[in-house]
Amino acid sequence: MESTHAIKALAALAQEHRLAVFRLLVAQGPTGLPAGEIAKTIGISASGMSFHLAQLEHAGLVRSWRRQRRIYYAVEIENVRRLLAFLTQDCCQGRPDICGDIGALAQVCGPEEA
Repeated sequence: MESTHAIKALAALAQEHRLAVFRLLVAQGPTGLPAGEIAKTIGISASGMSFHLAQLEHAGLVRSWRRQRRIYYAVEIENVRRLLAFLTQDCCQGRPDICGDIGALAQVCGPEEA
């Protein structure tokens, strides 16, 4: 991952509602949630949610798809893994006895299901 991609992702997460959406979608996993349900859970208007979801999608942290009249969103787990790897690649000069195996955190979730 390049620094510019990491900066874009971190900037997208540096807002209260977007961080809450991201955490909600990480907990939900690859099945995702409809935009309306996300807005209701987070407690903001549909138009506000649309803006925040677009920012997260533009940063590569979530993906969307249409199912009938609903738009669903789910975390882009591979991009999240790349971000975590980028942020932790040089942790403690590669000494897990100091910082633990932070790199393994990116492997906790299984590969995204088709």
